[in-house]
Amino acid sequence: MQDWLTSITDLANGYGVNLYIFAGIYIGGVPLFWLGIAWIVRNLRKKISLTLPVLFTGLITISSYLYVIAVGNDVPAWVYVVIGALIAYGMVALAMNIRSKRNELFEYDMIVIGGGSAGLTSSGIAASLGAKTIMIEAHRLGGDCTWTGCVPSKALLHLSQHRIGVDQRVDPYERMRQIRNDVYHDADRPEIYEKMGVDVAFGKASFIDKHTVKIASEDGERIITGKKVIIATGARAAVPPIPGLDSVPFLTNENLFELTETPQHLVIIGAGPIGIEMAQAFRNLGAEVSVIDMAPRIMPRDHEALTSQLQTHLEGQGIKFYLGAGIETIGGSIDVRLKGGTIVSGSHLLIATGRRPNIESLNLDAAGVTFTKKGITIDASCRTNIKPIFAIGDVTGQFAFTHMSEHTAKVAALTALLKFPMKTTPELTPWVTYTSPELAHVGATEAELKEKGVSFFTYRFPYSKIDRAVTDEATMGEIRIYAKKRNGKIYGVDILGERAGDMIGYYAMAMKNGLSLRNIADTIFPYPTYGLGARRAADQWYIQAQSPSAIKWVQRFFGYRGPLPRKPGVDEVV
Repeated sequence: MQDWLTSITDLANGYGVNLYIFAGIYIGGVPLFWLGIAWIVRNLRKKISLTLPVLFTGLITISSYLYVIAVGNDVPAWVYVVIGALIAYGMVALAMNIRSKRNELFEYDMIVIGGGSAGLTSSGIAASLGAKTIMIEAHRLGGDCTWTGCVPSKALLHLSQHRIGVDQRVDPYERMRQIRNDVYHDADRPEIYEKMGVDVAFGKASFIDKHTVKIASEDGERIITGKKVIIATGARAAVPPIPGLDSVPFLTNENLFELTETPQHLVIIGAGPIGIEMAQAFRNLGAEVSVIDMAPRIMPRDHEALTSQLQTHLEGQGIKFYLGAGIETIGGSIDVRLKGGTIVSGSHLLIATGRRPNIESLNLDAAGVTFTKKGITIDASCRTNIKPIFAIGDVTGQFAFTHMSEHTAKVAALTALLKFPMKTTPELTPWVTYTSPELAHVGATEAELKEKGVSFFTYRFPYSKIDRAVTDEATMGEIRIYAKKRNGKIYGVDILGERAGDMIGYYAMAMKNGLSLRNIADTIFPYPTYGLGARRAADQWYIQAQSPSAIKWVQRFFGYRGPLPRKPGVDEVV
């Protein structure tokens, strides 16, 4: 005790202050300091705010030095650090307290409207970040992808390609619906998201204002408020205004997968990915199939040479195409009259002419959200013109792919909740048509590069040189890479062939991470795989970059005596 009192005396003398005042504050603060520690422990146990006890304890700790600052000299630097830290802590605590009080004005931190792939992903992310979240779905979780899109269509393609159902061993339609239900049970059930902490509500949602949403269901109406709102209501089949269409029964993706038997003759209007996939699926299942489109070729977004190969292949399977064909009327049972007089008659009609956003019932005007007939207008962070409201997936009219719905969900949820402005990368969005063979693309198309005047070289590699394709007797197709000749920077890729959808992912990852053809070519791929074809295609950059003059200098320097290698031609594949 004597040593302690002596040290206090030395401090007072060193700082040039009155000993009795300094010692009184110093010694009197000891019990108050421990009282502050007890206060902190109490609040920790009760899980209540630590702001006041921490500030109190901090001030008591430096109280005697505040006297030194006022009348003394040579104040230690650590005192100013503590004072600054206490001020900063107080300001942050005050801001957080104000924000907490504001948040208490809202029932939820996040409202997600729509329970498809975009809504499910954003709800899960929000809940994982500790946000109080509610997901509102008008019908059933899973959305278009699970019930009327990706899952049933790919299941039916798989079943048809393996001739299941043709030999009557398995009912392909019942099996397709069983697969669909399995996916829903494993990934989309409400219980899965409720376990994450997400409130799941069923009913139609509409805005009252930018923070207030009404849920209308059979049980009545409920009004909720949310600090942030994500709109993920998706899209539905767009039915064109064809004269007579309303007088005949027709299918869209919304009821196609409820068929119980194979149509005798399926007429498909629309030669995009959905139309082409279903054309092959039903042809494999034994139906006659006719495809009609106003465009001069199938799938105009993809490379013309590859779509031409695919069309020829499909025609060889017995599918009939009527392209560049306008439709005058539809009548009779299913009689489609084309301009010029040709009539295409069938037993069933499938409309596959695009999508339209589900926005009509949202009352977007009440929230002030800008939209067009194509969808809700958003920026690169998926934010609408109203700051607390975001829109993701098909409802924006920009990203009609499930993988982009999930990507935009991540961007929107993290931007909204963490205040970190992530951005979408539509220019790196891959897409795949899951016919057999598959057709895939990522990045810029060859036509876009030519239109922009970008200097590039096309590196081609046929499936006939991929050993795994040879062993699988799947040699139809090729890989086309558009890249900078000097350093192998990849601008875009087209692939037609077996497992093209899996292979396009290698290039998408490379482009996202700035990897060149050289990086891919220097990577070890297992043999024999289709993935090795991605590397073999990248090898063509090395081959085309080969310089006979450089090799001549190598020969001179090392004294090599072999013949000078021949530079391969522009279209030559090695």
